[in-house]
Amino acid sequence: MREVWARVARLLSADDPETGRLARVLISFALAWSLVVAAPVRAPVLVWPALGVAMACWLAFVLLDGRRPRAAVGLLAAGSAVASAVTGSESAAPTVFTFAMLLLFVAHLTPPVTAVVTVAAVDLVLMTGNMIWFGQSARSIVTQGAVMVCTVLFAAQRRQYRRALQDRARALALDERARIARELHDVLAHSLGALGVQLDVAEALLTERGDVAGAVARIRRSRGLARDGLVEARAAVAALREDVPPLPDALRLLVTEHRRDHDVRAELRATGTRRPITPAAEVCLLRTAREALTNTAKHAPGRPVTLDLSYGDQSVRLTIRNPLPPDLPSNRAAQTEMPVASGYGLSGMRERVALAGGTLGAGPVGGFWEVRAEVPE
Repeated sequence: MREVWARVARLLSADDPETGRLARVLISFALAWSLVVAAPVRAPVLVWPALGVAMACWLAFVLLDGRRPRAAVGLLAAGSAVASAVTGSESAAPTVFTFAMLLLFVAHLTPPVTAVVTVAAVDLVLMTGNMIWFGQSARSIVTQGAVMVCTVLFAAQRRQYRRALQDRARALALDERARIARELHDVLAHSLGALGVQLDVAEALLTERGDVAGAVARIRRSRGLARDGLVEARAAVAALREDVPPLPDALRLLVTEHRRDHDVRAELRATGTRRPITPAAEVCLLRTAREALTNTAKHAPGRPVTLDLSYGDQSVRLTIRNPLPPDLPSNRAAQTEMPVASGYGLSGMRERVALAGGTLGAGPVGGFWEVRAEVPE
């Protein structure tokens, strides 16, 4: 029994509180109760069939909304119109039907705005004309009409608010998809780049030197890189961040792996007071460092690389620097050798840093190629 109640509670809590299952159950009880206690004194021959049609439209809406929402909201609008056509009688049931069905119709996200305005106007005209036909006082007509207008405006405001929430959730989902795509690219670019370098070295050892032992060691290292890349890709898909160490430690590990995989001199320098920063800034700088090291191994093989991590007053800056080759003295040649933005490399870094609220610069500076990323804490 507890499991049943727990499932019911989860089902209701995950539903829309305004137009979902719980709201429909409550409205169904209210409509059924209004039918039970209804006692139209004037024109019962018209009131009872109208209430029966409205109730049938409501039940059809409840059954069809999940599978055919457009037809379902059409039945809802028809039921509210039929009920509003007999609201001038001395029974409260038609009014209950009209307001309940019209409220849910306006708040529903399926019908367009023009349909909402049209149905509300038709219901208002039918209700006013029927009340005049039944001889209701002008005060009652004005009061009922004002209440209907207020009901429609409230439901329209809730509809707009829910639509804004839906659009925001969709935008967040798209941003998350883009973030995961960038994470996967960073992981795969680093792993596959390092893997390609190891296989190239293994091929050179076999074809040029005949060093079987050295080639086997490189192949084993390649297997380890492939395994590590697969693990990191799975972690990125699952959006795991709990196992990410603090930024200086993560960068130090990244530098150690780069030094080992590419057999070059690599070091990390940290200045300023070390302190925790936001996860977005931390992941941004870490992924930028990984991408920059991958580009360095591709465009400047065998050259040393230095990472400078600087903690400022309100921001953190990371600079990745490696010396330019002596045969490329000009900036034009340097940019030809290492383009500022190509593919998903540096352009992807800029996008990631911008999303974190920071800036990124890349280019030759004083005989070095630098990538500078600065993000707020």
